Amino acid sequence: MALRNDSLVLRLLAGGTATYVGWQLLKSPLRADLIGQVVLVTGSSRGLGLLMAREFAREGCRLAICARDEKELEVARRDLEGRGAEVLAIPCDVADRGQVEQIIEQVTAHYGRIDVLVNNAGIIQVGPLETMTHEDFENAMAVNFWGSVYATLAVLPQMRERRSGRIVNITSIGGKVAIPHLLPYACAKFAALGFSEGLRSELAKDGISVTTIVPGLMRVGSPVNAFFKGRHELEWTWFSLGSATPATAMSAERAARRIVQATRRGEAEVTLSWQAKLLRLTHDLFPGATADILGLVNRVLPDAGPEDTEQVRGMKLATAVSPSPLTTLMNRAAQDTNQFGGRTEPSPEHANQIGLESRSIAE
Repeated sequence: MALRNDSLVLRLLAGGTATYVGWQLLKSPLRADLIGQVVLVTGSSRGLGLLMAREFAREGCRLAICARDEKELEVARRDLEGRGAEVLAIPCDVADRGQVEQIIEQVTAHYGRIDVLVNNAGIIQVGPLETMTHEDFENAMAVNFWGSVYATLAVLPQMRERRSGRIVNITSIGGKVAIPHLLPYACAKFAALGFSEGLRSELAKDGISVTTIVPGLMRVGSPVNAFFKGRHELEWTWFSLGSATPATAMSAERAARRIVQATRRGEAEVTLSWQAKLLRLTHDLFPGATADILGLVNRVLPDAGPEDTEQVRGMKLATAVSPSPLTTLMNRAAQDTNQFGGRTEPSPEHANQIGLESRSIAE
């Protein structure tokens, strides 16, 4: 009886191994080198987008970068060219379908094709539900969801014609587990994640690989360009704390390298940071308990106060909060990834300027 069971186990192992090897062979065309590939990264003037562009450049890719702020985009272009990259920089608001379709045409005309599309552009609003308006939800959806849809649908015809291409969608652990005080962001990321997973299933027959990236917190200095509502300084403090220390957030450079690796391999989905993996596992195993715990977390987060719906750019708050080890870490990460638009420190004048620009775009 024992021999029979051992034989069955061996056959199952052999069958599983053969299936795995066969699957890897079928996927092998997607594992080709990225040298010479044309990569368009949206939202790449700063932060994770800029770091990914640097990593793709190291792989020998030709780059197209886009963002709304022309000055920040120019700083990013010089940064990448200084590292030996071939770069085309085009201003674009991904919430505008016409602008997105135009940039796809411009990049294709310049390079002849687009091999890899990385949908990275995003915005985030931080604050309790009471301070959020219909426009906050609409703006989050416009950039975080529709921006990815517009770019993907615009690039698909050429990828289908060649029967090759890669699409990488940067979502968030907030698209798996809704975190309090980030509701518009979570809604948009849930939608983006569903779009990305469905794309992979439908485009596999066309030879197009779709990779879903699910990042947790990263040390990239992004809070300085987030929008805060309610008790602004208190919201800034808790949100910044989570993304400033090695104990709570992943190295953004390491995250960028892992994303490029996943792109090269054609992986289906990658969750970045052990903290995000733990939160996701806990939520999957105990969804009710996780929701209850997050309800308790919400109780200790700042209340709405006078229910101030005015949004304040994080960069302005970075100049208002007293210097501390937290702000030092934050500023260092922000400076390394062009969060200050080429400046070496937060500037209230710059914060006011880009705040006004962002509001005019939203309007």
